[in-house]
Amino acid sequence: MVNVIPLFISGAEIGFILFIVLLVFGADKVPEIARGLGQTMKQIKNATNDIKSEITKSVEKHELDIDITKNVRQEIDKVKDDVEEITGPVKRKF
Repeated sequence: MVNVIPLFISGAEIGFILFIVLLVFGADKVPEIARGLGQTMKQIKNATNDIKSEITKSVEKHELDIDITKNVRQEIDKVKDDVEEITGPVKRKF
């Protein structure tokens, strides 16, 4: 899917901007400029994807830690209940 950012400029305005760029930089420099812009956009996209993946990994790890904590808490509660069942009659005798 292609993300389109509305710039609110028409095709004629884009053509005029490209014409000015061609006049200022010359025909031999325009491909170099376009290549540089393309590489910059690629680096920005890669950095954004890296940040998104790190955030996703962090969230998944945090959820995993919560699940492990819940499981440990349940086991501790079971052991407490078992100890209460065993020590309940002993406490009553004293």
